[in-house]
Amino acid sequence: MSEETFPIVVIGAGGTGLCAALAAADAGVDVLVLERDSTPLGSTAMSTGLIPASGTPEQAARGIVDSPEQFTADIAKKTKSRTDLDLALHLATESHDTIAWLRDRHAVPLALVDGFTYPGHSARRMYGTPNRTGGELMAALESACADAGVTILTDSTVRDLRFDGDRATAVSFERPDGSVEWVGCEALILACSGYAGAADLVARLIPEMANAVFHGHPGNKGDALRWADQIGAQTADLGAYQGHGGLAAGHGVPILWPLIMEGGFQVNGDGLRFSNEALGYSEQAAKVNAQPGHVAWSIFDERLHRLMCDFDDYRDALAAGAVVSAASVAELATRLKLPADALGRTVNQVAAMVEGRATDPFGRDFTGKPVLTGPFYGAKVTGALFHSQGGLVVDRDARVVAKTGAPFPNLFAGGGAARGISGDGADGYLAGNGLLAATTLGKLAGRAAARLVNPR
Repeated sequence: MSEETFPIVVIGAGGTGLCAALAAADAGVDVLVLERDSTPLGSTAMSTGLIPASGTPEQAARGIVDSPEQFTADIAKKTKSRTDLDLALHLATESHDTIAWLRDRHAVPLALVDGFTYPGHSARRMYGTPNRTGGELMAALESACADAGVTILTDSTVRDLRFDGDRATAVSFERPDGSVEWVGCEALILACSGYAGAADLVARLIPEMANAVFHGHPGNKGDALRWADQIGAQTADLGAYQGHGGLAAGHGVPILWPLIMEGGFQVNGDGLRFSNEALGYSEQAAKVNAQPGHVAWSIFDERLHRLMCDFDDYRDALAAGAVVSAASVAELATRLKLPADALGRTVNQVAAMVEGRATDPFGRDFTGKPVLTGPFYGAKVTGALFHSQGGLVVDRDARVVAKTGAPFPNLFAGGGAARGISGDGADGYLAGNGLLAATTLGKLAGRAAARLVNPR
């Protein structure tokens, strides 16, 4: 059978796939990226586009003390060390190079984000594009790939992989008209997302989120996991995922977590707090969904409203009418259809915790933030599933590891297709670690694949 061959084939044109393609193109290697959608998007496009990096010059210039070891310690603390800490340290060590490489070589407009930190991060280390959106990041990566001469074939859904022993040799893909083509490869990179969009896998692997709203890219069909079973690849941490406890109910727009970390809180339909919201937005998803009606309300004020206006997602929520404002707590309760007396008591209790006059029974430390003052704001939210974090086990070069313990010689994986560094559940997810794994494993996979097919 005659078929076209590329030195490197990448399955998936999300953040991982485009970073892998750029890294290979840097080495002068031809790359074909196969993408099921008509436009490269992936899970990256639905994120805030924020990537954590440690030990960077920008941090040093602002007097921020950070290092890969400190970042790894944060990961270990958040995951309770239930992750591959060697891989975590490797990604943390590579993170500053990833930012510099994307920004300086490929004109991706990444800058250190000012003003706040996310739960679990002990230093300000988040990098983002000007409008802090994944769509903006994807547009920059796609433009960089065009400049680098990367071939991206959209509307191409990969169906099968061909192996000769333990070597990947070709993939088949289906076009919109139903025709199927094969393309050969010397190296194959799996950048085809996770499984959060596959209801059968979610029900089996993360049953607590089986009935949650899925707010992720529909391409998360679990292809990499299904192929892993066929080829004998190791998988790990399949119960790990990123949830979000602040998806605007009925609107599908995330109300992002800086408003919580800077002093906002959540109540249920009784106007009462029910958890320590500051532990993390991922694990908060299941807590919100455990409330009556699977909903909660995020409560904040004008100061936090102004902070959130820096985010496109929040501006979208405002435009959609998902955010309600009022001059007083009583008026806010009426507009949100919450019991006014209970909400008023909760606001007063939080104020007492802020001022150190009371202790939070859920263990949150509110001190150091201003007391919420009118006008007040609220948004009805639900807990959502964004993407899975478990997947194929990879080594330091992003090579897929077989069940025998040996790496496949020319098979690589990253992003949602690979095991991340978020432990084995929802509570180990640190903000940005999905994109850290996506961009950095993509970079490492592309460079290693290029060395394999074009040794120097």
